[in-house]
Amino acid sequence: MMLEHALLPVTPGREEEFEASMLRALPVITSAPNCFGAEVRRQHEDRSLYLLMVRWLSVEAHMDFRNSDLFNEWQVLTHPFYSTKPTVTHFHEPIGT
Repeated sequence: MMLEHALLPVTPGREEEFEASMLRALPVITSAPNCFGAEVRRQHEDRSLYLLMVRWLSVEAHMDFRNSDLFNEWQVLTHPFYSTKPTVTHFHEPIGT
């Protein structure tokens, strides 16, 4: 299992609009093959910065999503709100499990 970690910088003043759109976007990403759940959290210190965490079977599963029609739908719902390009990285299983 792989954890995608993405920092989503939202344009200040558009946070409420982003959150409403994200509620529609989360079912899109979680419907992707080999996706095992996703969540988004707003940062306390910078209220325009959000953390997206998605559990994928593998990095390849994430890349398959990025090359799908579902990703196009995801982009329409989320990308208009970003002030800069999100930073996306992947993490392995927790240590000690």
